[in-house]
Amino acid sequence: MKRLSGKVAIVTGAGRGIGRGIAIAYAREGAKVVVASRTKSTVDSVVEEIQAERGTALGIACDVGRRDDVFAMVAKTVSAFATVDILVNNAQGFGTERRRAPTPLPTPLEDLDEEEWEYTFRTGALATLWGMKAVFPCMKDRGGKIINFGSYLGQIGGEGTAAYNAAKEAIRALSRTAAREWGKYKINVNVINPAVMTDAMAGYFDAHPDEAEAVLRQIPLRRWGDPVKDAGGLAVFLASSDADYLTGMTFQLDGGGGMRA
Repeated sequence: MKRLSGKVAIVTGAGRGIGRGIAIAYAREGAKVVVASRTKSTVDSVVEEIQAERGTALGIACDVGRRDDVFAMVAKTVSAFATVDILVNNAQGFGTERRRAPTPLPTPLEDLDEEEWEYTFRTGALATLWGMKAVFPCMKDRGGKIINFGSYLGQIGGEGTAAYNAAKEAIRALSRTAAREWGKYKINVNVINPAVMTDAMAGYFDAHPDEAEAVLRQIPLRRWGDPVKDAGGLAVFLASSDADYLTGMTFQLDGGGGMRA
C-alpha cells in the first residue's frame, strides 16, 4: 500500500517549485491532493501532471494573502473530499502587494519598506495561521499533519532580508506553539527549512553565478535539493504514520549547509 493512501492533502504554493514537488510526491504516494496557488494556469498545469500519472488532484486558485481565499480553499477541499488530513503551508509572497517579486528583495534594514514587511508577514506567517485555523475543525477529532516552512536565513539573521527572516522565524514559533497546544488532538506540526532549487532561485543565480558557486561550496553534499525527490520525500515522511511521534521540530533540508551556522 502507498504511504498516503486515502489521505487528503492541501499544498499551497503548489503551482511551481517546492510546492509542486510535494504535490507530485504526495499524489504518487496515494494522497488526494489539492493543488493551491495564486495563478490558475500553473495550478492547472500541476493538476494535469498528477492526473497524467493517474493520481487524484483538485486545483484551487488561492491567494494566501487573503483570509477569505484561504478559508474558501479549505471549504472547497472538504466539499470535494470530505476532510483534510494534511496541510502544507508552503506559499510565501515577496516584495509588496503592488510590486511583487520572485524572491526576497535585498534591502538594508534602515531602508526596509514597511509595505514589504506587511506583505511578507501577511502572505507568510499570517497565511500560515489562517491555514492552520481553517483545517483545525477537520483535524481536531481525527488528528492530522501540518507542515510549515521556515528558512535558514531566518535562523542566522541573514543580511538584507529582515522581513523574510522575521516572518519565517514567526512561522517556526507559531509551529512550536501549535505543536504543544494541539498535540492532545494528535495533530503533528513540523517545519522544513529548505535549500532546494526552484525556478525563482535558478533565475536569481543565473544572474549571480559567482554567488551561486560560493553558496554551493558551503553545502557538504555539493548539490541543491530536488523539489520532488528531496522536498517531496521529506514531506511524505512527515505526513505519514512513520512520523507520528515527531512534532514541534525543524528539519534542515539543506545537504548539511546549516552546519555552517
